[in-house]
Amino acid sequence: MKVIIVYSSQTGFTKRYADWLAEELGAEAITLAEAKKLNSHYFADYDAIVYGGWAMGGKIVNSEWFTQRIPSWEGKKLAIFCVGASPNENPEVEVALHSALTDEERKYAKAFYCQGGLSYEKMKLPSKLAMKAFAAIVGKKKDATEQEKDMGEMISHSYDISDRKFIMPIVSYLRE
Repeated sequence: MKVIIVYSSQTGFTKRYADWLAEELGAEAITLAEAKKLNSHYFADYDAIVYGGWAMGGKIVNSEWFTQRIPSWEGKKLAIFCVGASPNENPEVEVALHSALTDEERKYAKAFYCQGGLSYEKMKLPSKLAMKAFAAIVGKKKDATEQEKDMGEMISHSYDISDRKFIMPIVSYLRE
């Protein structure tokens, strides 16, 4: 099976997952910037197309590049994955994955989540400010649950919770 992985990465976590997927599947991995320079015929020879983006505000950054093309990729195995700072067990992950694709798009593509982490050192200033503000809000919430308190502490600094094992559901889906 010939697979291409297109990804958008701000701090390196999504690139890491795209590279791991490419290695596991013997696939090609290219940045979204590279993919945007290619004409639509470039993707015709691929059996599977995967898009990976990072999470921001419960959405997958630049996912519209992928979702707008789903109708033209009929007959191909399609997957989209999101890399975020939340652990996989966070209930909000399922909510975000469900909203990543419409009901119609879910007929042709499947969404996945891979926990990554935060790298304040590599973030662009607007993202860094937004995350720091969010961490402050969560940290100051008077009636915060234990989960919210833990999350506030977790996102107050850089960390890496990525693991190659989180690509396996994507790999299994593509190999079905």
